[in-house]
Amino acid sequence: MTPNSFERELEVAERVAREAGALLEEAFGKSREVEYKGRIDLVTEMDRRSEDLIVGRLRAAFPGDDIWAEEGGGGRSGAERVWIVDPIDGTTNYAHEYPVFSVSIGLQAAGRLVVGAVFNPLLDDMYSARHGGGALLNGRQRRVTEVDTLERALLATGFAYDVSTEDDPEKNNLGPFARFIRRAQAVRRAGSASLAIAKVGVGRTDGFWEGGLHAWDMAAAMVVVEEGGGRVTDYRGAAPALEHRELVATNGRLHAAMLEVLGMRGVPTGVTTRGEN
Repeated sequence: MTPNSFERELEVAERVAREAGALLEEAFGKSREVEYKGRIDLVTEMDRRSEDLIVGRLRAAFPGDDIWAEEGGGGRSGAERVWIVDPIDGTTNYAHEYPVFSVSIGLQAAGRLVVGAVFNPLLDDMYSARHGGGALLNGRQRRVTEVDTLERALLATGFAYDVSTEDDPEKNNLGPFARFIRRAQAVRRAGSASLAIAKVGVGRTDGFWEGGLHAWDMAAAMVVVEEGGGRVTDYRGAAPALEHRELVATNGRLHAAMLEVLGMRGVPTGVTTRGEN
């Protein structure tokens, strides 16, 4: 791969993400059909419409590539290149008119994530990156922060759909959440993993962790973090695998401290706060 690789792929990913985002924004706040894939895991008509648009555009632009999309669009034939698509990351937010959601489009080539575009249509924010090209926020180069202590760090996380059925606090994230909220300056949970991860890569937050993720939740944003000078691993510090469903993404300086907190066991989970942070 050369430093100028994947320029066209990134341009297409950004353009298609914007087009899908415009579709979602136009329908935002209007009554739409909602179905449930699980007890609290829902899908809307707009998930499918957005996915159909994205899959159609990617197939037209790159007919030999596979497409791995959340709602089952596209197809996987074993091609060397595969697009990884979340048509709405933050569907629960979208369905409830909570204004935090995104469109996420990533490309994996020969087993490596090489292109990522995460678009927030309501704020018109595009987080994007390609291999060797650096991280971009709305077309401008950005980098991770230099924060090096958890006490000064703004972190982000999320909870998987099994949070109410998984009793182990280490698996449902309630244990790590309690530990981090005591150690960090603040912890946010906004409901769109792609956005939360991508923000690390452009210096808007300092770190992120979450288990129970799917490939389409994190693939595109991971490219942004790495190209922004950050670090991504699993909870044990190894190279993250999309099928292992867990991720730690940081500015690099906080990585060891976050892995240490994640590795703790038996710490009381009760949280006492004074006001909000």
